[in-house]
Amino acid sequence: MALFIRSSATTLSASYVLLGILALVLFALPLSYAWRAAVDESRLQILTEDSQRLAEVFGHRGPTGLVSFINERVGLQIAGERILLLTDSAGNMPAWPQGVTKDAGDYTRRIELDRVPTMVTMVSTELPGGYHLLVGRDNTRLAPVTTRFWYGLAAAIAVLLVSGVIGAILIRRALLSRIHSMRETVSAIMQGELSHRLPTGKSSSDELNTLSMTINRMLEQIEQLVHGVANVSNAIAHDLRTPLTELRSRLEELSLTRPPPAEAFAEVDAAVADVDRVISIFNALLRLAEIDTGMRRSGFVNVDLQDLCARAVEFYVPAAEIRDISLTFKDESGPMKACGDQLLLAQAVNNLIDNALKYTPPGGNVSVSTVRAGAEMAGIVVADSGPGMTAAQRDRATERFFRGDSSRGTPGVGLGLSLVDAVARLHGGVLEFADQQPGLRAAINFPGTK
Repeated sequence: MALFIRSSATTLSASYVLLGILALVLFALPLSYAWRAAVDESRLQILTEDSQRLAEVFGHRGPTGLVSFINERVGLQIAGERILLLTDSAGNMPAWPQGVTKDAGDYTRRIELDRVPTMVTMVSTELPGGYHLLVGRDNTRLAPVTTRFWYGLAAAIAVLLVSGVIGAILIRRALLSRIHSMRETVSAIMQGELSHRLPTGKSSSDELNTLSMTINRMLEQIEQLVHGVANVSNAIAHDLRTPLTELRSRLEELSLTRPPPAEAFAEVDAAVADVDRVISIFNALLRLAEIDTGMRRSGFVNVDLQDLCARAVEFYVPAAEIRDISLTFKDESGPMKACGDQLLLAQAVNNLIDNALKYTPPGGNVSVSTVRAGAEMAGIVVADSGPGMTAAQRDRATERFFRGDSSRGTPGVGLGLSLVDAVARLHGGVLEFADQQPGLRAAINFPGTK
């Protein structure tokens, strides 16, 4: 019982019930006031009309005729007609009521009728000859109608209370059913089954369904990050093992063979190169971590994409000429700027160009261009005529330390495209790959400015 009372469904239902009761009371108060005002006005109008008819009788028949008429009406015992008095000579009242003057007008007073204090509305009329006519009615005659109104309001409140209790029970059962399924899923995830997801329905307007879909997206991201950490750890161990093993072998050989100084310094240089390779891996990972945390957003400025790409192409032209590769820049969009970190964008473009040159055979070509990807989207495209990538390889190209079969013999650690993808996401964009036939088309699309 205590759990039911403390339930959120019970609290919510009780709140709605209280709100309904408050709405009923607020509706009943002005309605009751309007009812009383209408009844009082109707009663006064009836009494005024009675007074006018009696005054007409007085005018036609005189005092004696009015006395006879009043006595006749009193003898009929008309329901609700409790006061009918002509001065002190005729009517059903022994004397003029205390507290009521004989001046013409209407009065509402509590007087004794049959020795019972009763609220009465009366109309006093002055007649010729010094006569005074008093006509009144008991205000409690319509009290049963008012009582029924309040009984109806109490019944409506009772119905609301019963409906609230039933609604609280049904809502609580529905919520507990959804929460139970969520708890089972969370328990499975806590036990290591990261592939479990919260159940969702078809309705997109259901709040719990929206929450479940949001949590599922978060769980997918967490699963991806967990698997990514595991893959990165394995890749780091694999990629660091080779240079460290080579470094140990060289140092061990130097220690055992004691070669001449020239050979020893050559081995030392090779060992330094292995250490530099290890340092470059860690520097790349640190840079990726810095980008993923969004630390570089504070340095965003408007960057001229044409100038940035032109400078990158100019820097790599000598390397392309050595490899007999045509490297060109095409401006296909006109003046275009983007808000971002200029150094990171330049590094991303450099990585794409370096990657394209690395896999393009001699005699091939690499083109860099800026394009308008949409009404408010900027794009940088690097296309080459190399072997390209399969669809499966394109799906995994941005994974850290991933290297395709064709890149096994080329220098690198598999972090270049990962860094480009991280830069694109930092700028609210996306890195996309497409088959160039032959070759690969890599495009960075992100929000741009005119």
